[in-house]
Order: sequence, then C-alpha cells, then structure tokens
Amino acid sequence: MKTHIFQNSVPVEEAAPGIRRQIMAHDTHLMLVRVHFDTGAIAGRHAHPHQQITCVESGVFEVEINGVKEVLGAGDCFLIPSGQMHGAQCREAGVLIDTFSPARLDFLQK
Repeated sequence: MKTHIFQNSVPVEEAAPGIRRQIMAHDTHLMLVRVHFDTGAIAGRHAHPHQQITCVESGVFEVEINGVKEVLGAGDCFLIPSGQMHGAQCREAGVLIDTFSPARLDFLQK
C-alpha cells in the first residue's frame, strides 16, 4: 500500500461528460477521490450505500441532497448519508474532493 501519493502520478479517467476522476488513495474502509468538473457538467442524481463527505477545492457547485439544493464554493463541504439521493451541477469549473466510507469498489472495477 502506498503511503505517499503525488497528484501528478495518479491517472485521470473520464467519469462522465465534463467530469474527470482521480482515485488518489484507498483501502477497504476509506477512499479519497479528486473530481475535476467543467462548467455546466452534471453529476446526475444517484444514491449509493457509502457515506460521503465532499469538500469544494475550487469552483462553484449547485449540490442537491435529498431534495435540498445549496450553492457551494471553495472551502465549503457537504455530507451525504448512506442511501440519500444526491447530485451536483458545476456552475464554475472546479474540483471536488470526495471521501467515501467504505471505499467505492465500483470505481476500482472500471
């Protein structure tokens, strides 16, 4: 298991149109992912069994969690309980830092 990870050594994969993902680090219990968004890109509404906490590194995002929408910018964060419907639209290009517990094995299988 790597203990020191450098951003420029981690591959970037396309997750959806205008959305690129870097799986920075993980074990079975925890995962950290950098997600790069172009302006206007949409992470469609979905739910998963993982708990998620996300920090807005840069940009502006409209985030919906369980029917409640808020606009968040750099330094803001949001928490998504297990099983809650959520999605986001990028209003200004930026990066989200996602953490998941447990790790998203579905991300690793792609």
